[in-house]
Amino acid sequence: MSSAEEIAVDAARLSAELAELAGITDAEPTPGGTAVTRIVFTERDLQARAWLKTLAREAGLGVREDAIGNTFFRWEGLDPALPAVGTGSHIDAIPYAGMFDGTVGVLGGLEAIRALKRSGACLRRSIELVLFTSEEPTRFGIGCLGSRVLAGALAPDAADALQDGDGRTLQAVRTEAGFAGPLASVAVGGDRYSAWVELHIEQGSLLERAGVPIGIVTDIAAPASYGFTIEGVGGHAGALLMPDRRDALCAAAELILAIEREALRSGSRDTVATVGTCAVHPGAVNSVPSRVVLQVDVRDIDPERRERVMQAVRRDARKLAEGRGVTVREEIMNADMPAHCSPAIVQAIGQACERTGVAAAPMVSRAYHDTLFMARLAPVAMIFIPCRGGVSHRPDEFATAEHIAVGTRVLAETLAGLAA
Repeated sequence: MSSAEEIAVDAARLSAELAELAGITDAEPTPGGTAVTRIVFTERDLQARAWLKTLAREAGLGVREDAIGNTFFRWEGLDPALPAVGTGSHIDAIPYAGMFDGTVGVLGGLEAIRALKRSGACLRRSIELVLFTSEEPTRFGIGCLGSRVLAGALAPDAADALQDGDGRTLQAVRTEAGFAGPLASVAVGGDRYSAWVELHIEQGSLLERAGVPIGIVTDIAAPASYGFTIEGVGGHAGALLMPDRRDALCAAAELILAIEREALRSGSRDTVATVGTCAVHPGAVNSVPSRVVLQVDVRDIDPERRERVMQAVRRDARKLAEGRGVTVREEIMNADMPAHCSPAIVQAIGQACERTGVAAAPMVSRAYHDTLFMARLAPVAMIFIPCRGGVSHRPDEFATAEHIAVGTRVLAETLAGLAA
């Protein structure tokens, strides 16, 4: 492989491409930054995909798509029969998001390959850049849709039956978008990739606070999602006396605080819990709430500790149900397993940082990514770069051109080392 000095990233071109991709959006301009809305299989998403395929073909890469829309850009190595080294991310964006989440990993991955090709590197293994379908749960209510199916973590029939807000199934929407064929053809075996590395903005503020340009991810936390329905007794806000009340919202408030308390009691900062929605029925100012539905997200890198938190929450729920005369019903939506990154790939990223001359720090990814599911197929790790203020999923999400270029250079060095 070529020496480090010969691998040069075209930072200006990469920044221009990120800006051009950000312009393919359904969001109205906002004064606070670059707003991006790009929902999977909409016109803007398909336009962005076509644009990216043009860039990949210009770079001399092979292009292939599967039935769910995952798109693979391949640079053939000297021994194409060997499992490839993979990298990639997503370009779909929640409404009024920023321009760097996911896109840095896709366009940075493309530029890393171009930089290696410009350097004259001759690599034994192929390098495959993957654009994943629907990392965000915006349209079909489940995150990492493409990588889940690719890794065999979501059954094809269950995936095709998913519905969007208009009641349209994934099967109907993807077929209309041009991605036909059985989803059973999407899953790949464990011999597809020898290693996987994803470049991403941190979506937190630890790197920025420490003044460190590269984070090497050692663990990826995963969420368990729950629904809690609290049933009480409603009535007129004036006529129902306080001693007679079985107020579902008051009980829900206690449960919300219990969830926060038990997460804090876990003893680890890697345990986080969030009550993200609270639906109150009937929702009138002069009516005592009779039913409340909560949606809860509990994340950790240790699934046993995550479950201990939930066991404590369930004990609290039983106690408050008895004390307040309400019923509490729990529904488990999903419980993904965390991923532990490969020590060998973590070391390879560290060595790439040394060759590039940049400082790096080990860290945990508390957001989850497609790499969480790629860990079912291959050894994985991630490269993080700082984002200003830790802000993400907002128009003011921002990463400097310098940090993006450094991350892309480290990615290129890492891919070269793994594919040599």
